[in-house]
Amino acid sequence: MSREELNPLEHSDERTEESGAAAGPLWFPYPASKPVNLLPPLVLAYIGDAVFEVAVRQYLISRPKLKPHHLHVQATSFVAAKSQARLLALIDPQLTEEEHDVVRQGRNAKSGSVPKNADVIDYRHATALEALIGFLYYSGKHERLQRLVDQGMKLLEAGGGE
Repeated sequence: MSREELNPLEHSDERTEESGAAAGPLWFPYPASKPVNLLPPLVLAYIGDAVFEVAVRQYLISRPKLKPHHLHVQATSFVAAKSQARLLALIDPQLTEEEHDVVRQGRNAKSGSVPKNADVIDYRHATALEALIGFLYYSGKHERLQRLVDQGMKLLEAGGGE
């Protein structure tokens, strides 16, 4: 077995098909079955939801209050559709044209259901944010993903968008 086969996460000099730019490694050795630009927006939102959840949990654990109940309450407030929609609005001016296209596709995707505690508009914008996060994750644009999420989280914490 080659070194890459034994530890595929070490090999990070992969290139994205569209741009030829270096793609960061995925967290686990399971690449998408299609190029990122061919993945449906709801599939991008599916992985984006999980990546955002990890970002929120890591953000909260970096702060002083580490009681499990407090972490859960705080995490729930960040991942609520209303908060995700606000975060998207806060980072929107920083998005590239390509990222705006992903957001538009995610916002317009028909999921077939809306959670009982979410406004339809907020839910669609939350899905758009998750699609963007999934797109950046699978595109290997992890630094860009980290920057946008970090800025959005800090703006939300400062009371932005209320």
